[in-house]
Amino acid sequence: MTMTNLPLAWEPEACTLPTAERPLRLAEFDTLFTGLTTLDRLTPTHARLHLTGPAGLEEVVRDLTARETACCSFFTFTVTPVTDRQLTLDIEVPAAHTAVLEALAGRAETIAATPTGS
Repeated sequence: MTMTNLPLAWEPEACTLPTAERPLRLAEFDTLFTGLTTLDRLTPTHARLHLTGPAGLEEVVRDLTARETACCSFFTFTVTPVTDRQLTLDIEVPAAHTAVLEALAGRAETIAATPTGS
């Protein structure tokens, strides 16, 4: 299964990102998710992702999450750096969007478990 063949269920109807730009944004998240080391579902409305990546990871994640919040304003992202190559990303949503968070978390876990190059 390739990353592009995974379901897009976490893209909510409330998203204002133009349809043509969605595959590009999805690819950015998929790239981020390849660095997922663990994912904690703290509550139905709060997930915590532990991520690793190249130097400068924090800036990349802050940019991506700011752009995502601009089109899906119900997301609250909190970035906590651990090192230049590790961070914690907390994602929170209102109760009405728990299915979106669960789909996003599921996609992150699937991408992280997919061997590189598949």
